[in-house]
Amino acid sequence: MTATGPDRRPRRMRTHAPMRRLVAQTRPHRASLVLPVFVRAGLEAPRDIDSLPGVRQHTLDSLAGEVRAAAEAGIGAVMLFAIPESRDATGTEACDPDGILNRAIAVAVAAAGGELVVMADLCLDEFTDHGHCGVLDQHGAVDNDATLDVYGRMAVSQANAGAHVLGLSGMMDGQVAAVRMALDDAGHTDTSLLAYSAKYASAFYGPFRDAVESSLDGDRLTYQMDPANSREGLLEAELDQIEGADMVMVKPALPYLDVLAAVAAESRVPVAAYHVSGEYAQIEAAAERGWLDRRAAHLEVLTAITRAGADIVVTYAALDLAAWLEAER
Repeated sequence: MTATGPDRRPRRMRTHAPMRRLVAQTRPHRASLVLPVFVRAGLEAPRDIDSLPGVRQHTLDSLAGEVRAAAEAGIGAVMLFAIPESRDATGTEACDPDGILNRAIAVAVAAAGGELVVMADLCLDEFTDHGHCGVLDQHGAVDNDATLDVYGRMAVSQANAGAHVLGLSGMMDGQVAAVRMALDDAGHTDTSLLAYSAKYASAFYGPFRDAVESSLDGDRLTYQMDPANSREGLLEAELDQIEGADMVMVKPALPYLDVLAAVAAESRVPVAAYHVSGEYAQIEAAAERGWLDRRAAHLEVLTAITRAGADIVVTYAALDLAAWLEAER
């Protein structure tokens, strides 16, 4: 400090918008965004999801339009989730080539026209009548190893339908290795795997469960991660990479930025983060009430997730974010 003021003035780097843009250390890009898209069997027209403002359950016809919109916006990928008309204990439709998810994959790939990546959720929770991410044993617990066999068959069906990336979200031990082996044995050596490595048992999934009309009975605490554990997230990401994951994910994003940063620092593959339904819905609800600026909030969240180390960000705000980022470029 001198007689005339401080020796250092960091505020010089904030004096006006061009300066702030010049020295920005984190630069999110629309190509890093992934838009989740829901497709429901039996719909005659798209259906709004009350707890996810601006998000819909799509028909196969409207799905094509949503994928085209994402491609034209310059988004990197779409992630498909499907709601079947009927469910059973083993999630039979998940492996059916004519099931809603596999039909949706084919529609999305055709609509994308090679302009974006088509990802598909690989999990049984949307297809089982009990709502768990795997098949159950005689005691009603999720049977890890029996579930791996179903995942392998589901993976081959999705790859046959044309999916570029399979999102392994079930949190079964050994799922990456099992799916990789099934794909390779079926000749799908170019199909990539995005492992939901550090997926926490979170209260922020509520709107998503509305979107997929979840029939979950109980909870998923025996296979999704305990929010108290951070080092376990690093272990899960390391094991998934050893098993052959092409990308790893931390989910949810904002409550676990510490885990995201730690995984990104150690990962040898691209790292994704999922700004989940509850996080998105909080912003939408507050903005609707005039309590915050919607655009500013979503851009700030995206910047924070990217700053923490995410190369890929899955977000329901992807279309708006792409437009905002392009306008600011």
